[in-house]
Amino acid sequence: MTGGQLGRWANPRYLWRRFLHNLPAKLLALAVAVTLWFVATADRRANVEQGYDVPVTVSDTTGGRGVGTRTVSGLSPATVRVILSGRPERLRELSGDAIDAVVDVTGVPEGSFTRPVTVQAPTGTVLRRQTPERVQGFVDTLLTRTLPVTLSVAAPSETSVPRYVVTPGEASVSGPGRVVTTVRRLVSSPLSLAPGEDHEAPLIALNDQGAPVQGVITRPATVTVRRLDTGELPIKTLPVVLNRPPATLRVVSASVQPSSVRVVAAPELLANLREVPGTVTYHEGTYTAPVTLRVPAGAQVLERVNVRLTVERRTSLTPGTGSGTEPR
Repeated sequence: MTGGQLGRWANPRYLWRRFLHNLPAKLLALAVAVTLWFVATADRRANVEQGYDVPVTVSDTTGGRGVGTRTVSGLSPATVRVILSGRPERLRELSGDAIDAVVDVTGVPEGSFTRPVTVQAPTGTVLRRQTPERVQGFVDTLLTRTLPVTLSVAAPSETSVPRYVVTPGEASVSGPGRVVTTVRRLVSSPLSLAPGEDHEAPLIALNDQGAPVQGVITRPATVTVRRLDTGELPIKTLPVVLNRPPATLRVVSASVQPSSVRVVAAPELLANLREVPGTVTYHEGTYTAPVTLRVPAGAQVLERVNVRLTVERRTSLTPGTGSGTEPR
């Protein structure tokens, strides 16, 4: 470019003429460029971010052990926080359950593990971040046990002798081996049934301490409890009184279990009963023995009774010597 040409560009009047040259076409080109930019970036500008709490699922295709022979317990955490971006209407229709967050334990040996979680963003969304990226857990053998069902009902009144039947009488409990082995009883949820009534009761797995065991599945999940009796029976609760020991023996301690029993009889007979005599065989030592109960003809005792005894031989037969607990 010559010096004369450079000088023209320094002239304001020349610059103004160049600016006005084909001005309509220049403005049209600018408008088209701006429009194309808005169209090309519309989706990006319309996208927003939203967070979801997504439950972690487990994938295990470990071969050589068959299907369903392993299980995972103790996932920590059990959910991950997932941030997705996308159009607002798409994100509004999503929930955490619609998003896949998978931890793959294929080939992981039994025991504790720490593995990454893979999140699959749904169609129309983009995964921005997840927290945490790894979870911990425990791979265990899947164990199934069959146990009898223990009936649990509200305490009956003292004037009733309700009879129940549970269907089915057995159920299975399955889950991680280290958890299932802690189950000691399968108990029906407590019910209060009227005579002749039946009801569904969920099953509860309990451990040695009587606390519910979490992380196991019972099959079936419920049982049917039916009350068979039709109403009230004449019944009375009476204390158990033991026979006296031989004169050569002294009872140091005696614990009767239960200390009172329920007796069923005609109302006129029950009115005359004040106690239930019990007979036990005494000998030296500490032991548990059954108690034979004696009731009049026409009466029936509903419980079995045992007694825990500590018995000594007397050192003197003089009345009033010695100490301890003597049955009446």
